[in-house]
Amino acid sequence: MTRLDWLRRPIAHRGLHDASQGIIENTATAVQAAIDKDYAVEVDLRLAGDGEVMVFHDAELDRLTDGAGPLSTLSARQLRRIPLKQTRDRMQSLGELFDQVAGQVPLVLEVKSDWQVREPLAARIAAVITAYRGQVGVMSFDPQLIAAFRAKDETTPRGLVAGRFDNVGYWHMLSSLQRFRLRHLLAARFAHPHFIAYDVNALPAFAPWLGQALFGWPLLTWTVRTPEQRATAQRWADAMIFEGFEP
Repeated sequence: MTRLDWLRRPIAHRGLHDASQGIIENTATAVQAAIDKDYAVEVDLRLAGDGEVMVFHDAELDRLTDGAGPLSTLSARQLRRIPLKQTRDRMQSLGELFDQVAGQVPLVLEVKSDWQVREPLAARIAAVITAYRGQVGVMSFDPQLIAAFRAKDETTPRGLVAGRFDNVGYWHMLSSLQRFRLRHLLAARFAHPHFIAYDVNALPAFAPWLGQALFGWPLLTWTVRTPEQRATAQRWADAMIFEGFEP
């Protein structure tokens, strides 16, 4: 594996979105806006009910679409028919995202996990990536999902997303021991990451620093929104995943 120098650049969080301008996160328009400014792009992936991988952040449709309920209960075809709020964009699949980007800028794919079923999601992402020729990395908070992806695709760069995991309500599906292991990147022993994405509000931290120093893992940090966070990112990280401004 190379040093992944292509990751060491500003990365637009969910694309270069701006709701006030009708550019919604994780849409083709947000991705294109980032491409036009030559930023790398981070997007979120979820598994649809028919096994297709869709570009979308939330488990539920309510916040960003005119639909309701879990994304996972609908097929890709059904999801494409649901209007996204405040935009003419529609949800796209991973394959459609690849067709749009076509290697113009690096892509960082954050895979959203239900922390239960991993193999179908990992397998489908690996299958779609096979035909893609651009620079792309796959990352997740769920190290077991990353391990499942590694079993299908050993060459695509993979990363672990982590932070303090101190919001117990948000991370209710995880035990205190699991949160401890994730915070300290102990799952790296079986996930074998090539890079780390760590919460900017948790930096500096020993575990990602050790990964940088011992293994040369590029350290990305998320989500950088304020001048203070930008200063933290510039001091401790190799690249920032940014939102709400342009570097």
